[in-house]
Amino acid sequence: MTDLATWLEAGTIAASAGGLGYAKYKAPRVYWSMVGLPVTWGRFTWTYRDTMEVCGLTVQPSGFRAFVKRNLARAEVRPVPPKVRRVRGTSTGLRVTLRLPAGLEPADLAASSERLRHAWGVRSVIVRETKPGYVELRMTGWDVLRRVTLPRKAQPHDLVVPVALREDGTVFERDYRKVPHALTLGANQSGKSMYQRNLIKGLAQLPVGLIGIDCKRGVELGRYASRLSALVTDPQSAGDLINALVAEMEERFDLLALYGVSDLWELPDEVRPVPLVVLVDEIAELFFVTSKKDEAARDHTVMNLVRLGQMARAIGVYLEVCGQRFGSDLGKGATALRAQLTGRVVHRVNDKQTADMGLGDIAPDAVVAVTAIAPDRPGVAVAGDTSGGWSRIRTPETTPNQAATTCREFAHLTPELPFLAPFRPVGQLSVPPMPAVPPLVKPRPVTE
Repeated sequence: MTDLATWLEAGTIAASAGGLGYAKYKAPRVYWSMVGLPVTWGRFTWTYRDTMEVCGLTVQPSGFRAFVKRNLARAEVRPVPPKVRRVRGTSTGLRVTLRLPAGLEPADLAASSERLRHAWGVRSVIVRETKPGYVELRMTGWDVLRRVTLPRKAQPHDLVVPVALREDGTVFERDYRKVPHALTLGANQSGKSMYQRNLIKGLAQLPVGLIGIDCKRGVELGRYASRLSALVTDPQSAGDLINALVAEMEERFDLLALYGVSDLWELPDEVRPVPLVVLVDEIAELFFVTSKKDEAARDHTVMNLVRLGQMARAIGVYLEVCGQRFGSDLGKGATALRAQLTGRVVHRVNDKQTADMGLGDIAPDAVVAVTAIAPDRPGVAVAGDTSGGWSRIRTPETTPNQAATTCREFAHLTPELPFLAPFRPVGQLSVPPMPAVPPLVKPRPVTE
C-alpha cells in the first residue's frame, strides 16, 4: 500500500511538472500567472535594494536623513534607491512604479535596463516616464512577440485601429486623430504588407472612406475593392485622383470657413464630411518616370501630395504611405513629403540608410534597433513618432483572404462620394482561370 501511494505521488508530481513545461511553451500566459509572476515578484522584492546599488542607481542620502539614520536609528547609512510606490502583476509581466530621488533621471534607469533584465530574470525591462519624478518599469516574462495575438477588447473605434503588439505587452494603435499621416518602410518579406493588411482590416470596420493608390496594377489593394471608395492602378490615374482630393480639400476648407471653425470635428454632425484615408502602397512608383516629358506631371502630383500632407489633417484626409525606401534619391519633393508624415513604422530594411530615412530624424536611437531585426521574424518593426519615443512591435498574422473577407462583410459602410465616382472600383478583381496544359504523354486505352 505504501509503494502504491508513493507511485501515485510521483505520478502526480510528474504530471504537474509536465503540464507546467507544456504551458511554458504553448500557453505562456498561464505559465506566467501560475509560476513566473510569483517567482519574479519575490526575486524583485528580495533583491531590489542590492540590485539598484550594484547598477549604480542610488544617490547619497541628504544630510538630515543621514544624521537621523546614524544617531537616532543607530543604523548604517546606505545610498538611497528609487522608492517603490506600486507593484502590480499583469498577464504578460510586472509593472513597478518608482519615485526617483533627487539626482536620478529616467535616462539613468533606461541605460541600465539590460542589467536589470538579467538581474531579475525577465525577458525585457522598458522604462517609461509617467509624470515628473515618477517612472514605470514594464517587465515582460517571456517573448510576447514570438506568437502575437491581440486581446479581444482591442477593437477599432473612433479612428483608432489596433494594429500590433508592443514588446511590453501593450497594444500598438494607429490613432488618426493624434497622428494623421504615417510612413511605413520595409524590405521584401519584412512584414510590411502584413501591417497594411491589419490596418485595412481595422479601417474597413469604421465609417470612413478608403482610397487606394496601387501603381503595381492593383495587385496589393485590388482584392479589397469591395470596401474602397476609389482605386487607381497607374501613375497617371493616381495624379488625377490626387488632383480630385486637392479640389475636395479646398471645398472642405470653404465649409470650415462658412461655419467659423478650424477643424472637421467641430462641424455639426449633419454637415460633417466623411473622413478619408488615402492608402499609397508603393510611394516610389509615383516618383519614377520613363521619359523627360513625364517629369512635369510627376512634380505636379508630388506637390499636391505635399499639400495634402501639410493641410489635409484639418479637413479629415489622412495619408498612409508605404514603401521600401523613401529618400531624396527618389526625386524632387520626396523629403518635403516625408517631413509631413508624423508616424513612422520601419520593418527590416536592406541598408542602414533606409532606417535613417524612416527614424533617423525623429528617434536616432531606434535606428540600431531596426538594423537588429532578424530576417526570420517577419512582422517585427520599430514604431516611432516625433516625440522621440519608439518601441518594437509585431503585427498578428493575417492572410489576404481574411482581410478581403472583412472588407466584403463591411462593404455597406463604403460611402458614396460623387467626386470619387470616376475612380470607383468596378468590383473585386477576378483571377482568370489558368489555361489547360496538355498532357506530356498521350493516354492509351487499357485493353483487356
